[in-house]
Amino acid sequence: MAKADLEKARENVTALRREIDKHNYYYHVLDQPLIDDQEFDRLMRELEQLEEAYPELQDPDSPTRRIGAKPLEAFESLEHKVPMLGLDNAFSEEELADFDARVRKLTGLKTVEYFCELKIDGLAVSLQYEGGIFRRGSTRGDGYTGEDITQNLRTIRQIPLRLPEPLTLEARGEVYINRKAFEKLNRRREEEGLMVFANPRNAAAGSLRQLDPRLTAKRPLRIFLYGLGEHNLELTRQDKLLDYLEKIQLPVNPHRRICSGLEEVWRYCSRWQEEKQELPYEIDGVVVKVNDLEQQKNLGTTARSPRWAVAYKYPPEEKMTRVLDISVNIGRTGAITPVALLEPVTLSGTTVRRASLHNEDLIAEKEIKIGDTIIVHKAGEIIPEVLGVVKEKRTGKESEFRMPRHCPSCGSDTVRLSGEAARRCLNLACPAQLVEKLVHFASRRAMDIEGLGPAVAESVYNSELVRDVGDLYYLKVEQLASLPRMAEKSAENLVSSIDKSRGNPLRRLLFGLGIRFVGEKAARLLAERFGTLDRLREAGEEELIAVEEIGPKIGEAVVRFFNTTETGPVLDKLKRAGVNFTEPVAQKEIGALAGKTFVFSGSLQAYTRDEAAALVEERGGRVSSSISRKTDYLVTGDDPGSKLAKAGELGVEVIGEERFKELISQAPAGNDV
Repeated sequence: MAKADLEKARENVTALRREIDKHNYYYHVLDQPLIDDQEFDRLMRELEQLEEAYPELQDPDSPTRRIGAKPLEAFESLEHKVPMLGLDNAFSEEELADFDARVRKLTGLKTVEYFCELKIDGLAVSLQYEGGIFRRGSTRGDGYTGEDITQNLRTIRQIPLRLPEPLTLEARGEVYINRKAFEKLNRRREEEGLMVFANPRNAAAGSLRQLDPRLTAKRPLRIFLYGLGEHNLELTRQDKLLDYLEKIQLPVNPHRRICSGLEEVWRYCSRWQEEKQELPYEIDGVVVKVNDLEQQKNLGTTARSPRWAVAYKYPPEEKMTRVLDISVNIGRTGAITPVALLEPVTLSGTTVRRASLHNEDLIAEKEIKIGDTIIVHKAGEIIPEVLGVVKEKRTGKESEFRMPRHCPSCGSDTVRLSGEAARRCLNLACPAQLVEKLVHFASRRAMDIEGLGPAVAESVYNSELVRDVGDLYYLKVEQLASLPRMAEKSAENLVSSIDKSRGNPLRRLLFGLGIRFVGEKAARLLAERFGTLDRLREAGEEELIAVEEIGPKIGEAVVRFFNTTETGPVLDKLKRAGVNFTEPVAQKEIGALAGKTFVFSGSLQAYTRDEAAALVEERGGRVSSSISRKTDYLVTGDDPGSKLAKAGELGVEVIGEERFKELISQAPAGNDV
C-alpha cells in the first residue's frame, strides 16, 4: 500500500467524520437538518468503506462505531468523583418560599438571583470526556457510585463522541423519550406481544439498562445536559455554564430563565404548569438553582442534596371528562372488573380513554353513572383513576350501571362470594379467564416467557393451539409462524423462551399457576417447605397452615385447586413436557443477610420493590414495610419518604442502591437467584 494512498485516505476519513458529526449535531440536537437522509446515508457508507479498506484508520470514536459493542455480562460500577446528589423537593408555593428564606438567611442577601429550568422526567446520567473524547458514562446510582452504561449512551446520537474542543470534563444530564416516540414504542411492543412501558421515564430507564447495546440503539432515547461534575473551567454563573455547554455542542434545554427573587421564580413555575402539555416531552416540575456558582459553593450540600437547589414538583394533573359507557373485564381468577370508557382526555402527556372502577361497591360509593361528567387523574402519574362525579353537570339523561348477572365471555352465572367485593365467573373453562391465565403464567415474575403477551395469548387461544398452560410446551415453530402478525423469527424466539422456562424452580411454577391467594411470597414458602409439587399436592389443609405465614384462606385455596377436576390434566401435561416440579435447596443460614431485616424507601433504579424483596428473602433476610429498632438496613432510592428521618432517629443504618447490590452479591442464595 502506497504511503500517499494511506495519507489521502486518512484525510478523507477525518473530513468525513467531521462532516457526519456536524450533520448529527444539526439533525439530532438543533432539529435543523442540512441534508436529506439519503445524502447522510451516502456519507456514512463512504466512511464505512474507507475504514474497511484501511483497518489502521478505524477508531472506536468514529460515527460508524456508535452501535456494535458486544452484549455485557453485567454492568460495572463507576464512581462519581464529585457526588451526583439528588434534589430536595418543594410541593407548594409555601415550601418554595421556605427554600428561598433559607438561602437568603445563609447568604445574607435580601434578594437572590435564581436560575430556573424545566425538570425533565427521565433518568439522570453522567458523561465523562477526556481530551474532548467521550470515554465513560454512568447512571446516578446512589449519588456516589453509578452503573457504567457507556456503550448504551454511545447509541444516543445527540451525544457527541468528540467535542469541538479538547476538554476534560464531566457533564450531567437527563435521558428521556419524547411522548410521540413513547406511544409508537408501546404500540410496537404490544404488537410483538411484549409488556408495554408504564410511562416514558420507565421506558428510558429500562432502555439504558439493557445489557445489549444493540437493543438500546432501537429505543428513541434523547438527552438534555444541565450541569457539570468534575471540570477545570472558569465559570461564575449557572446560566453561563449552560451557555457554554451549548457552545461545545452538548444538547441543552432552551426553556431556561434567570429569575430575580421568589416572585419571578413562582411566575416561571406557574407558567410551565399551564403550558407543560405543549412540550413534546414529559416534565414533572421546575428546578430552581442559585445562579451564582460561588454562592453555590458557599451554601454547600447536606449528605443527600445541595442547599442551593430545589425541585418544585407539580401536583398530579386533574381533568374533567365524560363517562361514555361502562364495560367489564374478566380476569384470570374470574373477577369481573368494571371499566369506565371515557371521552378521550390528555393526562400527563398521554391520552386516557379508560379507567378501572374496580368493583360495584366503588361505583355505588362514588355514585358514578353512564353519561356522568367526572374528574379523573393519574394515580402516581401512571394509572388513570376516577376521583369523583361533577353532579352539577347532570342532565337527567344519565343511566345506572348494573353488574352483569351472566358472564359476557361464556354466559355462566356470575356470583358475589361472601366477604368479597368482586363479582366472579366461576366457570374454569371461561375463554376470557384462560387467556388471562396464559398471560399471567408467562409473566416475568412467574415463568418469564418472553413474547407471550396479551395479543399472542389471545391469538394462540383463538386458533385452538392452546387451551391451558400445559399446551404451551407442545407448540411448534411452524404452528406459531402461521398465526397473524407472527413472523418465523418471533415464533422461534417464543418457542425458545418456552423451552428455557422448563427449568424454572417450583416457586415460579406455583405462582404462575394462578392459585387463588397464592402470590410470590406464599409460592416461595410452600415450595421451600414441601420441596416438590407431588409432595405439596398430598398435603392437607392442616399441614399447609402449619407453614409460617400461610393462613387458612391460602391453605383452603391450595387444597381446592389440587382437588379441582381441571387441575390434574394440566399438571400431567406439564410433567410430560419436562417442566421442573422441584425447588432447589437454599442454604439460607450462610451469608451476610441471614437474620437481617430490610426496609425499602424511594424508587430503585435496578429493581422493582418486589424484585429487591425477593433477592433479600432468597438470601435468608426479611423485608418489612415499616421501620423499627429491629431494622438492620433502610435501602433508599430516588425520593425517599419519611422513613429516612425515622431511620436517623432510631439509629438504623441507611444504605444506597450500590451498597445494597454489594450485600446481595456477597450473600449466597439458593441455586435459583
